[in-house]
Amino acid sequence: MAKRTRSTTSPAARLEPYRAKRDFTVTSEPAGTAPPPPDGHRFVVQRHRASHLHYDLRLEAAGVLLSWAVPKGPTLDPDVKRLAVHVEDHPLDYFDFEGVIPATEYGGGDVVVWDWGTWEIADDADPIGAVETGSIHFDLHGEKLRGRFALVRRGPIGQREQWILIHKHDDASVAGWQTEDHPRSVKSGRTNDEVASAPSAR
Repeated sequence: MAKRTRSTTSPAARLEPYRAKRDFTVTSEPAGTAPPPPDGHRFVVQRHRASHLHYDLRLEAAGVLLSWAVPKGPTLDPDVKRLAVHVEDHPLDYFDFEGVIPATEYGGGDVVVWDWGTWEIADDADPIGAVETGSIHFDLHGEKLRGRFALVRRGPIGQREQWILIHKHDDASVAGWQTEDHPRSVKSGRTNDEVASAPSAR
């Protein structure tokens, strides 16, 4: 289980950038108004076709989902490095969000829940502190992703931080593992095309 975080910033304050970018009378994305549990340890990866296809990796900590956009998606191949761009924290009820964000809204496009499960940070570290220092090592226990991963900050891209996501050499690593060979949602079994054509279908 992920260690209890020592963040002194409230979830509501951490979510202000997220809420400022969205009109919740237009988008079906959750506003995150419900009080969060203090010590959740879920993770989710969403396959998001916006202006460019990318995968959103989200780790639950401090009452929010810490989030990175991974253009080529996570991989189990330990010899492949993936760019990951640190983005604004998302609310916990984004965990199972699957649907279509209107084209007029920030991040407009279709979203599926590509993988989900639980995570735990290595060495009993504080997740918020690890993100602030720019290096976080963690284990994923998902339906597609398993084993030890690391996110390491490299520098800025404009106003956002560039990180590198890698899978460690361990029993869960798989040489040559391709993200795009596994496109379907773990929530609904649907593809992005199917969600785009029928967002409310289950």
